Amino acid sequence: MLGLPLRLNLSAPLGLLFMVLDLAFIVSGYLLGSVSSAILLCRLAGLPDPREQGSGNPGATNVLRLGGKKLAAWVLLGDALKGFVPVALAQALDLTPAAVAATGVAAFLGHLYPLFFGFRGGKGVATSLGVLLAFSWILGLAVLALWLAMALLFRFSSLAAITAALAAPWLTWWLVAGDAYTVAVTFMSLLLLWRHQGNIRNLLQGKEPRISAPK
Repeated sequence: MLGLPLRLNLSAPLGLLFMVLDLAFIVSGYLLGSVSSAILLCRLAGLPDPREQGSGNPGATNVLRLGGKKLAAWVLLGDALKGFVPVALAQALDLTPAAVAATGVAAFLGHLYPLFFGFRGGKGVATSLGVLLAFSWILGLAVLALWLAMALLFRFSSLAAITAALAAPWLTWWLVAGDAYTVAVTFMSLLLLWRHQGNIRNLLQGKEPRISAPK
């Protein structure tokens, strides 16, 4: 009988501690996502702000056109890592699936609406891939394989991203246990599609530029 009040007294502060930890990871995920690899690396390379040149998107595809393959690869890696790292750390600390999923969504939103760059961010393709790889490496590789197949076949980065975004929620539901992950991926996919509205119009009108590097 004496043990029950003791457990009740300990459960409240312990629950509060876990809530604070969850919130800390979500906020940290957003802040890390707000670090724009494309903008920072273009500055270091002496290139113009990718938001003001080319397609106006601070992502790997636009940096490929502005600065070449090597710089674009570093941008791709940086954007993917800022989605992968906070989610992987949240999983390592055994946070709840809801907190892990929210951390991934926060990193994705940080890339789209970065605090440090006037809330003018990219479309989130690489960052969302990093989040998916952390959720499940099988899921991440399946989505990446679909993106690569579409990009190689049609040479449109946007079409590859749109196709991957449409497939990602179904692949998550099929390959990953947990409703929180499916809801998170569905939300990210819908937002990613919304960010590609202009690309969708260009594809339908035959105006979308193909993947290319500077000559």
